[in-house]
Amino acid sequence: MDLFLDGLMNALTPENLLYAVVGVLLGTAVGVLPGIGPAMTLALLFPITYTVPVDSALIMFAGIYYGGMYGGSTTSILLNTPGESSSVVTAIEGNQMAKRGRAAQALATAAIGSFVAGTIATALLVLFAPKVSSAVVQLGAPSYFAILLLALVAVSAVLGSSKMRGFIALFLGLAIALVGTSTGQARLTFGSPLLADGIDVVVVAVAIFAIGEALWVAAHLRRRPLQVIPVGRPWMDRKDWGRSWKPWLRGTAFGFPFGALPAGGAEVPTFLSYITERRLTKHPEEFGKGAIEGVAGPEAANNASAAGTMVPLLAIGLPTTATAAIMLNAIQSYGIQPGPQLFDNEPALVWTLLASLFVANTLLLVLNLPLAPIWAKLLRVPRPYLYAGILFFASLGAYSVSFEPFDLALLLVLGFLGVAMRRFGLPVLPLIVGVILGPSLENQLTQALALSGGEVSTLWSEPVAKVVYTVLVLALVAMAVAAVRGRAARRGASTVEKEEVSA
Repeated sequence: MDLFLDGLMNALTPENLLYAVVGVLLGTAVGVLPGIGPAMTLALLFPITYTVPVDSALIMFAGIYYGGMYGGSTTSILLNTPGESSSVVTAIEGNQMAKRGRAAQALATAAIGSFVAGTIATALLVLFAPKVSSAVVQLGAPSYFAILLLALVAVSAVLGSSKMRGFIALFLGLAIALVGTSTGQARLTFGSPLLADGIDVVVVAVAIFAIGEALWVAAHLRRRPLQVIPVGRPWMDRKDWGRSWKPWLRGTAFGFPFGALPAGGAEVPTFLSYITERRLTKHPEEFGKGAIEGVAGPEAANNASAAGTMVPLLAIGLPTTATAAIMLNAIQSYGIQPGPQLFDNEPALVWTLLASLFVANTLLLVLNLPLAPIWAKLLRVPRPYLYAGILFFASLGAYSVSFEPFDLALLLVLGFLGVAMRRFGLPVLPLIVGVILGPSLENQLTQALALSGGEVSTLWSEPVAKVVYTVLVLALVAMAVAAVRGRAARRGASTVEKEEVSA
């Protein structure tokens, strides 16, 4: 507790508090733009932290993180344009509320629910993250390899319109991660010395998210100004409060455990929260037409899940979302490696980061409730100007990584890859996670085999590794059975249709 209080005092110094305010404002301002979620927000704003001290930079990132998440819910409610997959559920009821002239109430319950869930989940994070780190410090390379392998398979399997597309995206990410000479032998460098150090994950993230999105929108741009729904004053009456507080708590209960699990993510808990609220509501006739419970619960689950993802990120060094992957890269850029030793090696820094999550969450509520109408006005910017700005900042961010014009060409090539992924329905997260975890997976495999003299059996020599492989095999079998049953059901349905037509 003393360490947390010290971290809180450090986060509340005037300088760091200013960085937190700037992070929340920038995160919300960028996150409120159409199609931009927290991951893209972090990727775009990453370069501005290069000249900032490490503790201030992480505090600013905490503000950007929560600000970007709130911005994503704003676009979901006002424009029915989720910035990320976890905001899709919010758009179902939130946009209907806006169309009924209740945009203010939808934004308010999203903001307050985010604050409640974020505060509770961050408190759980403070309690559980050190315990997890002390437990996993005993794990060896075989266990880490098994956990990383399970994370890669799980992330790829649960996202996208099909598991095959998820694995294709994963293999693309792993292929990008192979580029370089980290093993002493050139791989996929095509004879270019500029690729010897590999492709920076910031360039990959900015290209896939920002450039890919901008080019995709440009290809489908409608030449007319974007229609914006008036927000009004964000307030809630007693009835709205009464219908929201239970969904906030239930959403938190769904979100944090899933976020803390490897590859848990926010998609599953937000859908579970929505389904639960739909079954428990006393106003079933409003669902599908703008039920406030359908916004309160999923938004709470989304933010609780976001705090939960910090558990494997800090305790194991395992990012389970694209946003966490960008944060991992930000922490590593300062020479700090998240993992079991983090709480022992950098106690002041990690507790300052945890305390700053409380500060950023509070600032988010205080600043954004009265500023919601201003964020809505940003959406009046015509899309050509909007995405021109995105392209400018994306190029600036990629160039600032190593100040090489080659990175701009690489940005464009990977941007077209992002367009192709959107065209063929490939999920982005497996690619980003593959780029991040690919080198770690290779290092753990190399270390395990080197310590055992090349014995492959060492990969399942530890109890944790055996448990993880068992779970992995069961998951793969379950996926195969589900795929076979789904195929059989579709064939049966088509046969029935044919018989009815012939009859």
